[in-house]
Amino acid sequence: MTRIQPIEEDRPVAELRRAVKRYGAVTALAGIDFAVRPGEVVALLGPNGAGKTTVVQLLLGLIRPGEGEARLFGADPRSAEARTRCGAMLQVSKVPETLKVREHLHLVSSYYPRPLPRSEVIAAAGLAGIEERLFGKLSGGQKQRVLFALALCGDPDLLFLDEPTVGLDVEARRVFWTVIAEKARQGRSVLLTTHYLEEADALADRIVMIGRGRVIAEGTPAEIKARVVGRKVRCHTALSLAEVAALPGVRSARRDGELTELFAAEAERAVFELLSRDPSLSALEVRGADLEEAFLTLTQDPDREEVAA
Repeated sequence: MTRIQPIEEDRPVAELRRAVKRYGAVTALAGIDFAVRPGEVVALLGPNGAGKTTVVQLLLGLIRPGEGEARLFGADPRSAEARTRCGAMLQVSKVPETLKVREHLHLVSSYYPRPLPRSEVIAAAGLAGIEERLFGKLSGGQKQRVLFALALCGDPDLLFLDEPTVGLDVEARRVFWTVIAEKARQGRSVLLTTHYLEEADALADRIVMIGRGRVIAEGTPAEIKARVVGRKVRCHTALSLAEVAALPGVRSARRDGELTELFAAEAERAVFELLSRDPSLSALEVRGADLEEAFLTLTQDPDREEVAA
C-alpha cells in the first residue's frame, strides 16, 4: 500500500520535479519545477499551449512525465490514497446528463471516506432549488456550479480548479471566489488556472507564469506586477490610436470603449505629450501596471529563464 505522508507546513502537497512531457515532436513541459504548499492558493497562468493543463494532468496522475517526477502528498499521484484527498474541476468534464443533480452528488460523495455533508456542498456551490433537475437540462452556468460541487464533495485537502468560472456571470464568479478563499482559510490548498487575470489577482497567494513549458515568473501578485516598469494611462482623447501609440515612451495602446488606454515606461512624459497635442483631453487617469499588463509583458519572451521571487 502507498504510504501517504501527513500534511506538513514545509512539505508540498503537490510537486513536479524537473518534469518533462512530450507529445511526439512537441515539448509540452521542458524540465519544470512546480509545487503547491499547504494552505496556499496558487494561480497557474500562461498563454494557450503554455503547458498549464499538462501540469494539472501530471499532478492528478492522469498522465505520466517522460522524465522527472510528479508527487501528490508525497506519493504517486495515481494512488487511490492520494486521489481521495483531492477534488478536481477540469475544463473537459463528462458526467451523465440523465442523472439528477442530487444523484450526481450522492454518487461522487460515495467515493470518499469522509465526504462533506450534502447540505454544505449544495450551499457552497449555489445549487439550492435545482437538486431534482437533470444535469442535461441545466444551463451552462448551472452545469459549472454542479461540476464545482462535485470537486468539493470529498472535502479535499487539495482542490484543482481548471478554468472554473468560464461562462459564469459576475455574481456567480464572486460566489466561487468566496468559497475558494474560505477553503484557503481552512488550511486547504488550491491550484487554479484561469484566463481571468483579476481572478488570479484577487485569490492567489502566489502566481506562477509559464510559457512553452517553462516557468518564466513566480511570486505574489504584487511581486509580479512590480516587475513591470511603467504605468497605465487612461483618458478621453481626440488623437487616433496610431498617434497615441507613436508617442515617446509608449509601449502599447488600445481602445476601451470611448477611452484610450496606453502603457508607458515614462507616464509623466506621455501625459505631457498627450496634453500638448490634445488640449481637449479629459477623464485622465494614471495608475500602476496591473496583472494583465504584467502578464502580457512577461509572456512576450517565453524562452527567458525561470526567475524566483
